[in-house]
Amino acid sequence: MTGPHADQEAPALVWFRDDLRLADNPALMAAVASGRPLALVYCLDEVSEGIRPLGSASKWWLHHSLAALGEALNRHGHRLILKRGPAEGLISELAREIGAAAVFWNRRYGEGERAVDAALKARFKEAGVAAESFQANLLFEPWTVRTQSDQPFRVFTPFWRACMGAEPPRQPLPVPSAWPQPARAGSGEALDDWGLLPRHADWAGGLREAWAPGEAGAAARLENFVETRLGRYAGHRDAPSAAATSRLSPHLRFGEVSPFQVWHAVEAARKAGGSALEGSIAKFQSEVGWREFSWHLLFHQGDLATRNFQPRFDAFPWPKSDASVLKAWQEGRTGIPIVDAGMRELWRTGWMHNRVRMITASFLTKNLLIDWRIGEAWFWDTLVDADAANNPAGWQWVAGSGADAAPYFRIFNPVTQGETHDPDASYIRAFVEELSGLDAAAIHTLAKRAPPKGYPSPIVDLSASRQRALDAFAALRNGE
Repeated sequence: MTGPHADQEAPALVWFRDDLRLADNPALMAAVASGRPLALVYCLDEVSEGIRPLGSASKWWLHHSLAALGEALNRHGHRLILKRGPAEGLISELAREIGAAAVFWNRRYGEGERAVDAALKARFKEAGVAAESFQANLLFEPWTVRTQSDQPFRVFTPFWRACMGAEPPRQPLPVPSAWPQPARAGSGEALDDWGLLPRHADWAGGLREAWAPGEAGAAARLENFVETRLGRYAGHRDAPSAAATSRLSPHLRFGEVSPFQVWHAVEAARKAGGSALEGSIAKFQSEVGWREFSWHLLFHQGDLATRNFQPRFDAFPWPKSDASVLKAWQEGRTGIPIVDAGMRELWRTGWMHNRVRMITASFLTKNLLIDWRIGEAWFWDTLVDADAANNPAGWQWVAGSGADAAPYFRIFNPVTQGETHDPDASYIRAFVEELSGLDAAAIHTLAKRAPPKGYPSPIVDLSASRQRALDAFAALRNGE
């Protein structure tokens, strides 16, 4: 190592980002292994070009995740330095302030984030400070998975087949066992001063009831899934009331658990459970694969949240949206029970079952003909697992504008979807209180009868709106 801080007393700086954990954190492990005094920082950067500011629910989660990380570090005799603002300047300034000889971080894959990281590496190289980055948050880094013609994949199945033909995901790393002494303190900010929590109207009661942000909460969620839900996953994952999904998505989003930890926890269950788990494990791992595929797409198209992945879709004639109709969808007041249940689950808990996400997104983009970007932005603000890749990739898939997209004629019928995936209407009744006194048959045929007091009539005719969407998509397909 060269430069003014090559002596062993010069500290190592670890920059936490979307990896708010101590276990399986390669950057942290490398810094600890260097034996240098240790400084640890998190920088909330929502202002650098190309970096998307967090939504409200994500800010709530981040506050509690950072608090948990800070407490975990305190138990090892260290503290978390907090910075807010443009990361390139703040991280380089902090490294200079503490006299860092080396800076370690785990890689990010968004276009804006990569630009910041590249600029920092150039700065550090010029200053004689070592900067090392590591693979931590994707099983397969986007540039390593290519088609036979050396192009990025655009379809999931061959992408995942290529991943499964590559080297298996590495084993996760433990929490460092012996920590170096802390570096001299760098200046930081107070978490409470960031105002990430709701202030005037506290809307987060349902989030607090539903979630335990932090690495410990992630570990408990993973253990519970493997022990009690994994065996039912393949057969029940599409039933929103069945509690068969992992609910790991927000923990993965903030890196409180790594995909390597998830992968190998499931692999351990395979070895212990034998062939009985094969179907569920394969299906669950393919869903992990969709997360990988979404990041593959975002890596190669940085504006996935604002631009159609398929350019021909730019000509789609989205009508001007009706504010009152959009608000009815956002508030779960559409008069379509399964849609309203999903939107209310989202507002109450900051999460929505994946099958219901597809139903509500299809209803917005196909039945209401509202631009997918408007729905994506609402989910971005209200989901605790709002992910820069998964969120837009999922919306574009449903809308028909994305990679591996649903065919234009695939329009989810929300009544049929409710009958199929919530046949006893227990999910609907759990979130739509006005319908709690009706039996399942009455709920699923509600579009054909007068609604109970306090519940709205459907804001759109499902059959007529479906035909309107088909006509619009057919015109696009035919180049009219």
